[in-house]
Amino acid sequence: MKNRPTTLLLLLPAALLVGLLFVLPILGVLSLSVYGDSGFTLGPIRELVGSRVSLVVLERTFWQALTVSVICVVLGYPAAFFMSGLSTKLRAYLVYLILLPFWISILVRTYTWIIILGREGIINRTLAAFGFSPVQILYTDLAVRIAMVQILLPIVVLTCLASMLDIDKGLVKTARSLGATPTQAFVKVFLPLSLSGAATGGIICFILCLGFYVTPALLGGRRSILISNLIDIQVHQSLNWGFAAALATALLIITLACLALFRLLTRGRTEFSSLGVGR
Repeated sequence: MKNRPTTLLLLLPAALLVGLLFVLPILGVLSLSVYGDSGFTLGPIRELVGSRVSLVVLERTFWQALTVSVICVVLGYPAAFFMSGLSTKLRAYLVYLILLPFWISILVRTYTWIIILGREGIINRTLAAFGFSPVQILYTDLAVRIAMVQILLPIVVLTCLASMLDIDKGLVKTARSLGATPTQAFVKVFLPLSLSGAATGGIICFILCLGFYVTPALLGGRRSILISNLIDIQVHQSLNWGFAAALATALLIITLACLALFRLLTRGRTEFSSLGVGR
């Protein structure tokens, strides 16, 4: 408190950066959704509510985000648990391998999935070699989901691993010494303490999924577009900026509502206290 002026001064550059690059663009998008050439209007909002396509795309976007987040947590948590029990040196090597995909552009990785999932791709050629008919995977929701899991899984693994490494392993040993089986020690001690990391990874994954553009555009085709692709179509093809702003506003509001619901459900639970939502 004695150095409060100095602290505020140090925070000023970051606050200005956030205001210029984050707050002002959001306010601009919000204003576009209710203001047109003739002034205040609710036309874009009415168009959003009355558009069957936009509602279907919003539903698909959140369903994709939810399923990808669940898959990443289900796959990432066991991997992080396995790595937490390794030696520091071996764990460091595995972390380097997990970080390796981040050195490659998402665009390149997405094109790689086209080679793998295409009609003449690796999977269908393998099926043909065993006498099976080719399957249509590319340009479906499944293809988008597979690629999104591959892109976001490292983030969930590292987030879960970070929380697990902060857990005092002596607590598990104490539970074992008091007669708990390995399964009981994990369920009653380790799992509750590591839930905050899994929840953090799931939330990060969910939010990132909502804004995916390149992957659904290349792997999903016209039948599997997400909200970001629909916004791009409205801006660059239909030139309907008001409707695009209304879509972005709806996405923002629903996302904040989901986060508020998560906070409500986790309020008062000590295992989520490190997220700041359990208080």
